Amino acid sequence: MITGIHAIVFSAEAEKVRGFFADVLGLSSVDAGRGWLIFALPPAELAVHPADGGSRHQLYLMCDDIHATLAELEGRGVPVAAEVSDQGWGLLAAIRLPDGSELPIYEPRHPSPLPS
Repeated sequence: MITGIHAIVFSAEAEKVRGFFADVLGLSSVDAGRGWLIFALPPAELAVHPADGGSRHQLYLMCDDIHATLAELEGRGVPVAAEVSDQGWGLLAAIRLPDGSELPIYEPRHPSPLPS
């Protein structure tokens, strides 16, 4: 039935953001044609939260140690857009993408449905 998740990041500076995912995060990719890169992602989780009003969707990066991950990313020239905050369910921060947008990243405290 379902074999995976295809997530899309929209950006007015798509080439720069693609370069970030390839060169900074080191994600492998394939060219789906005419330079449209499709990146491999690590295992994923999906949560469904209640919403007031209309539906919306969000994308978060996950890590095992947010402080070490942010230090490594900063060492690669990635600006931290939002410092670590304790949300109860995990430690949340955000990094700045080359187009100026923010991408949340968190260290979960909740159990994972993924095999270890």
